Amino acid sequence: MEREGGGRNRPRDFTGERRRRETHESTTDPEARLYRKGKQQEARLCYLGHLLTENRHGLVVDVELTEADGYAERDAALAMLKRSVTGPATVGADRAYDTRDFVWDLRALGVTPHVAQNERGRRSAIDRRTTRHPGYAQSQRRRKLVEEVFGWIKTVGPGCKLRYLGRARNKLWLELTAAAYNLTRLANLEAAAA
Repeated sequence: MEREGGGRNRPRDFTGERRRRETHESTTDPEARLYRKGKQQEARLCYLGHLLTENRHGLVVDVELTEADGYAERDAALAMLKRSVTGPATVGADRAYDTRDFVWDLRALGVTPHVAQNERGRRSAIDRRTTRHPGYAQSQRRRKLVEEVFGWIKTVGPGCKLRYLGRARNKLWLELTAAAYNLTRLANLEAAAA
């Protein structure tokens, strides 16, 4: 429904219209996709940044930036693990990763899935053979270290709003910001050890 007005940017009333990827795209960055984090939040044109951290000190091991969709987190996690992990390892993750396909893919890579169980209205893909070990509980406590990195990126390494066009440039920015975080973290660990 068009409102009265002239000029190049005529006002438009979107009330009652559903926004979809097929009908809405960014005029400045066509690679960005509509995505919303929760049911009560608005959809925004964005990318998704993914980090792989080690459990001992919380240092960033690998970085990935993907188009926003519902499978991007799990796909990026598998891609980063294939690049970064050699030999047996464990991976801690939140409930969003508790899917049968993801757990099977991790086991096929030789990685033990220490994924938080999602039992909200369904059966978890993580069973007792994994949760009974003390390492599982430790991984669940340590997996929150990655949230500290995201917090630092949003506050110190101004990641609340991306400043570049295109996925490649934004991925480079994320890699440089993660490297800066690692340097800062190493300096703090060195100071604490002294």
